[in-house]
Amino acid sequence: MKRIAVFCGSSNGASDLYIQGARDLGKELAKRNISLVYGGASVGVMGAVADAVLEAGGHVIGVMPTFLEEREISHKNLSELIVVESMHDRKAKMAELVDGFITLPGGPGTLEEFFEIFTWAQLGLHQKPCGLLNINDYYTPLISLFNHMTEEQFLQEKYRSMALVDTKPQGLLDQFNTYQPPSVKTYITKAQS
Repeated sequence: MKRIAVFCGSSNGASDLYIQGARDLGKELAKRNISLVYGGASVGVMGAVADAVLEAGGHVIGVMPTFLEEREISHKNLSELIVVESMHDRKAKMAELVDGFITLPGGPGTLEEFFEIFTWAQLGLHQKPCGLLNINDYYTPLISLFNHMTEEQFLQEKYRSMALVDTKPQGLLDQFNTYQPPSVKTYITKAQS
């Protein structure tokens, strides 16, 4: 793993544990010499993970749409900031740059990013690991929903197992290193061929 995308909130959240968990992930990425690719903000959980990587001497690439540069307060000390036109361009650029995806606590935008990337994996559009860092049990209800989807036969077990989960950055990154994607039928459109 050379680069990992991190999806997360631009708010701090209700508990200090979210910021601490983001900082712990940032330190672990830098320790393992893995570059961070994220949304480019200097605030909230996003800012905390980026600051931790930078403070530990790591490399950080921010990807931010033009219209969010002021709203999310773009980070001024990044190794690189890539400005794109839209949210779709942001996700596509991040997906292009990285070897895996970690989702930290965040709101609807964070979940939308996770679900799109997870769905792309399910469709065979990439074979990169997708993980949830379950800080302060934030994603426990979502994990229960995944299990319910599987029980109700809306999600096959082989796809359910693609959502890697851990409460510690070290454990999640170790899972990334041993991840073997399931056999998935790849969908290729005429435009892609």
